[in-house]
Amino acid sequence: MTDKKELSQEQRDYLLGVLKSRFEANMDRHQDLKWDAVQARIENNPEKLWSLHEMERTEGEPDVVGYDKEKDEYIFCDCSKESPKGRRSVCYDQAALEARKKHKPETSAMEMATSMGIELLTEEQYRELQKLGKFDMKTSSWVQTPSAIRKLGGALFCDYRYDHVFVYHNGADSYYGARGFRGSLRV
Repeated sequence: MTDKKELSQEQRDYLLGVLKSRFEANMDRHQDLKWDAVQARIENNPEKLWSLHEMERTEGEPDVVGYDKEKDEYIFCDCSKESPKGRRSVCYDQAALEARKKHKPETSAMEMATSMGIELLTEEQYRELQKLGKFDMKTSSWVQTPSAIRKLGGALFCDYRYDHVFVYHNGADSYYGARGFRGSLRV
């Protein structure tokens, strides 16, 4: 990641091409939406384009999964089959990272999401994503955790097994090679 949240023209063109191809290959995720309108919105929001670049760079394979008519926003989500490879082996948040005495991961899911300009999925968003395909059949993803659970040291994560979304808990300071996080971005 870079402190400068700008992309070169070459990076912009490449990313827009990747996003357009993914959009067109997965029309079932965003029926009745048109790529030209999505692209115009992205191009008018360079900070959002940078966030999409970070989602793609960490192998999240972002795609449009909805449109909020009230807020006039397109909703992007990580649609990689498994939890994004570039976002695994992280604990839940900064407090959990600081609490670890040994074998600390490099960062936390919440810190990484914030630095990327995206938000962790909620449990509800995770369940909605699973209606669009089968995701996290071998991995799992941290999801936003209610403050009451977090205050007690826990955090929530989800996966998809046996044609069902499972929600689990773990110590927020735990991390595993097969657990990362999925993010969402409104543009």
